[in-house]
Amino acid sequence: MDTVTLPAGLTVRPPALADAERILALVSAYNTRLVGFADYTLDDVKDELTEPGFDPATDGWLVDDADGTLVGYGWSYHEPASDIVDVDVIADDPAVARWLLERALDRAREVGRTHGLDAVMVDKGVYRVDDAKRELVAAYGFTAGTTFHRMRIDHTGAVPMPTPPPGVLLHEGAYDDATRRAAHQVTMASFADHYGHVDTPYDDWLAAHEARSTFDWSQLVVLEVDGTPVAVSDSNDQFVADEDCGYVAQLGVVPDARGRGLARYLLRRAFAVNAAAGRRGTILHVDTNNTTPALGLYESVGMKPYLVIDAYRVTLPL
Repeated sequence: MDTVTLPAGLTVRPPALADAERILALVSAYNTRLVGFADYTLDDVKDELTEPGFDPATDGWLVDDADGTLVGYGWSYHEPASDIVDVDVIADDPAVARWLLERALDRAREVGRTHGLDAVMVDKGVYRVDDAKRELVAAYGFTAGTTFHRMRIDHTGAVPMPTPPPGVLLHEGAYDDATRRAAHQVTMASFADHYGHVDTPYDDWLAAHEARSTFDWSQLVVLEVDGTPVAVSDSNDQFVADEDCGYVAQLGVVPDARGRGLARYLLRRAFAVNAAAGRRGTILHVDTNNTTPALGLYESVGMKPYLVIDAYRVTLPL
């Protein structure tokens, strides 16, 4: 494919925190045209720009027109200790979108070479209804990897707090290093076979949690059986500002402890906590092709899908 150039009159520079409001306006308008709501907040922008390991000078691009209006935003983020690079591009003009995607792919190659890799896997999430974005990534060799459904349950009143299954010790909140390490251990073991999983080192996992503005350690719960950590619920406030909902970012049970009702208990517990906090509902994402029957579990407790996001991937030899 021929390398594209930006249309005349457009300029490019790295993003900065001072651009957060402009980026929010651009992405919110794009998303609203597609799915009917912004699906993006100011916290989301700031968290992207300050993610540990993300360098705006090399990993992000803003495109302005001659009047200084932001018309394009893109970024490339290398998942620590892996060969996976996540990318995103937002632009209405197809030429701008193509230019941004090429920059993101070029940056992915640079990162791969810097880390001595033979190839990098580049991931891009696309709303199911975004025909233009799907055609764009297909033109650059991306193929569909899996599908994520965003699911929600609404809380119209108090939700009873469930009783832990027999023999289960609950660690509510992760305020000490031992509990955080246990949560990290369970998370890595629970999601080892899932699409896009990265076996993230503890220090990187810790830094990512500390950097997220919508997270605090009170929202991380670990379950222990016979002295062994076996399940984790990792929640945050990512969807509070725009949907007034709690968010279960990760819900995992190690393989040997599955089938004991631990995930169902943690899920119902999250519902009770969110309802008590006055949240309108609870949200989570589920990979409908993962190795556990998670979709059936979530539907069985009343959650319903309302947004579909397809994950696309391309492998770039170096």
